[in-house]
Amino acid sequence: MTLLIGTSNGVFTADAAGKTKEVEGLAGREVRALRASNGTIFAGAENGVYTSKNGGASWRPSGVEGKIVWDIAPAPGDERTVYVGTQPAALYRTRDGGETWTEIDSMQRIPGAEKWCVPNSPAGARARTLVLDPANPSRYWVGLEVGGVLGTSDDGATWTSVMTGGDIHVMVGDPGQPERLYMTTGFGRYPDDPQPREERIAGAFRSTDAGKTWEYLWANLSPPYTRPMCVDPRSPHAVTIGCAPTAFASYKDEGGAKSRLYQTTDGGDTWTDLGDKDHSPSAACILSVAPAREAAGHVLVGTDTGEVWRVSPNKEWTLLVSGLPAVQSVLPLD
Repeated sequence: MTLLIGTSNGVFTADAAGKTKEVEGLAGREVRALRASNGTIFAGAENGVYTSKNGGASWRPSGVEGKIVWDIAPAPGDERTVYVGTQPAALYRTRDGGETWTEIDSMQRIPGAEKWCVPNSPAGARARTLVLDPANPSRYWVGLEVGGVLGTSDDGATWTSVMTGGDIHVMVGDPGQPERLYMTTGFGRYPDDPQPREERIAGAFRSTDAGKTWEYLWANLSPPYTRPMCVDPRSPHAVTIGCAPTAFASYKDEGGAKSRLYQTTDGGDTWTDLGDKDHSPSAACILSVAPAREAAGHVLVGTDTGEVWRVSPNKEWTLLVSGLPAVQSVLPLD
């Protein structure tokens, strides 16, 4: 098995023995998203989109220059169409496999867009996460950090906004139920939000009506700050979430990051803590999760200590890679 690993300082490949090699063209770049589509691999970096046609061995700039890319979403049923979400908050699309990119600028005209922000960040709000409807190419959702959930069912001609002002991190759709969405959130809000921080909630939410309303799923779970999340394309479509006490939890903290990994196989009704004896909680902060290819429910976990683990539904943790910069994204290649 070969892994492509995006980190806080470059992109690396790792073979089955755990041997790593830095790839050409992305040295020194922070890469938060890696996706494959139609024989091309897309990387979301701190200065735009990069593409590779040779399995990640080398890369070239593709577009969206000057933007921090947070998420990449290939369109279902059209492998040459790909969307990216950026900071400052914007949505871009290519219809030719990354040769050219166009901003879907209608998103910027939503009432209240001027309030989108990341508190205390001069870079502005983040179009942090994207979900595309697998059955309807004109319907998709954008999660903003900080700004809420935006949705369109007419390819961006009109938009709705819910959870307005919310601190949205990652959204995924249930492959078996297109109306079901999940999202992870934090405590950030608009600077003029009147609710005291100690009264705010963070955690995971579920929608069963295509994002119109959201149900809180984290009432009996901790820690509250949920960020990385993935959904398995194989039944029963396990949803796995990494969480920590705060946005800045780190292995450097006294006692470590106190991070945990949870999984649900019943749509969010119940959750299992996947920690083994050394990860209950984890001293390393869990920064990324992705489905592993071994079997349904297995996930690849990237940490701020530069490790990649394979974790089974039976709480078996296998170290695959170590010694890298902080791991932001993991993509299995074979």
